[in-house]
Amino acid sequence: MAHGAEYAFSISFDGANGELAAAARYFTQALAEEDPGRKDLLMDIATEELSHLEIVGSIIVMLNRGAKGQLTEGVQEEGELYRAINGAGNDSHITSLLYGAGAPLVNSAGVPWTAAYVDSITEPTADFRSNIAAEARAKILYERLMNVTDDPRVKEALGFLMTREIAHQKSFEKALHSIQPNFPQGKLPGMPEFTRKYFNMSGEPNVRGPWNEGGDWEYVESPEPAVDGGDGLASVNLSPADEAAVEAMKLRTASDPLSEPVTGADLGSGLVQGKNA
Repeated sequence: MAHGAEYAFSISFDGANGELAAAARYFTQALAEEDPGRKDLLMDIATEELSHLEIVGSIIVMLNRGAKGQLTEGVQEEGELYRAINGAGNDSHITSLLYGAGAPLVNSAGVPWTAAYVDSITEPTADFRSNIAAEARAKILYERLMNVTDDPRVKEALGFLMTREIAHQKSFEKALHSIQPNFPQGKLPGMPEFTRKYFNMSGEPNVRGPWNEGGDWEYVESPEPAVDGGDGLASVNLSPADEAAVEAMKLRTASDPLSEPVTGADLGSGLVQGKNA
């Protein structure tokens, strides 16, 4: 086992791309789902993700079990114990010291799990695309974790979890495309004069490909400012009362460009007192 790998596994336990976030994402989507097939799919995968959470959490605890005993019983000198639980420059000592070498709900940087990881918007044509991307990121994460361990049984467990992410992607893909049409997401089609335009906004090089040419793409080489007959500035029509209030505020807070105020920075620099002349 590479030093600190056990702590790195916490990113698949409860990080942004971890099993806890996945379970919460799919479970909350399932509760709001009106389609019985998609509801069942989301409930099934949410439940499986909880079982994956148990697998990853168990791996973390087992790999930290030796450190737990050393820490609680104090069988080493302080310096040696710190080096043992600290590994090779990683932060696994945070888990060992603060959480008793358990499986806390923090990621590998020590950041507590947050519901902000659940990015559902309760629109299946959007959420299922997000779910597919989440499973893809988790698959890559497990690949990387497999590269930081030399334990064959841990590799086997991680390989199983990685493979299930592939299966989940396939299920979510099928569920998404069983909704027809599913693009653009939601109900409104968008403004037709803009949905097929590609704006060259970044200058050279202007690389062309299927993302901006062919089909019904309209490539705009030099986009003009997007205005509707006005001056292109942010403006709003105000009532006479609001206009008067804004003008009064402008007069009250106006700056004098001819003033030469002495500021705290001037006083602190010593120039005003002539000390740095």
